[in-house]
Amino acid sequence: KNKEGLRKIFNENKIDAVINFAGFKAVGESVEKPLMYYENNLFGMITLLEVMKEFNVKNIVFSSSATVYGVSEKVPFVETDPMGEVTNPYGRTKVIIEHILMDLAKSDNTWNIIALRYFNPLGAHESGRIGEDPNGIPNNLSPYITQVAVGKLEKLHIFGNDYDTPDGTCIRDFIHVNDLAAGHSAALNYLFNNENLGFDAINLGSEKGYSVLEILSNFEKAVGKEIPYVIDGRRAGDIAVCYADASKAKKLLNWEAKYTIEDMCRDSWNWQKKNPNGFKD
Repeated sequence: KNKEGLRKIFNENKIDAVINFAGFKAVGESVEKPLMYYENNLFGMITLLEVMKEFNVKNIVFSSSATVYGVSEKVPFVETDPMGEVTNPYGRTKVIIEHILMDLAKSDNTWNIIALRYFNPLGAHESGRIGEDPNGIPNNLSPYITQVAVGKLEKLHIFGNDYDTPDGTCIRDFIHVNDLAAGHSAALNYLFNNENLGFDAINLGSEKGYSVLEILSNFEKAVGKEIPYVIDGRRAGDIAVCYADASKAKKLLNWEAKYTIEDMCRDSWNWQKKNPNGFKD
């Protein structure tokens, strides 16, 4: 959001492309603090695009989200599905930004823009040196489970077990962070090798759905013990089932998810075990 700070970075460096990861991203928090989400996510993107245009840098990969598909009973989600009735302000900021990017590409055909619609990133680098260390109570499932397993938190809170799924808990498509990183490299290569792309949206997911209780079970295997949990009420903004059709990524980017759910849980636990207090150590 700091235009002068961005100008300084673009002045001092040769920049060929930008990846924008800079957004608030917790569904529940966005329902509680919608203005904070609109102000940060929208103004941040607009400021960035203005400075990119000023310096004639017109390649960008944007971190979008599967939440743009909204509530739909049709799975898997494909990129041609409409951006539906989104259930939370976080997802709505992603929809608005995608529309901004589409309009920008229509107004100037020298822009090359890819919105990568993430499903649910999970895992850590296999070295155990890079992992997820959220501030406060984690909003994501994986660090919540590992912090309970390492003794930092008392028990896992599962939001709802009355969804229309086999075990009643939400089903999500989980993707290893290493696969996600590879997807960004592939997207940049695609931008550099193709001109006048305009705007395109591409799913990054594993194409498999796992329930919250299935993820918990896989973590218990990785950790080697039971992990205490409690069932709370549903969380505002959550939908029952969400997983990807990632065939477009395979076709255009030559990318597909390689890591299994066992890999994701093992690597997440390896990071937490080696860093019980996160990066503070």
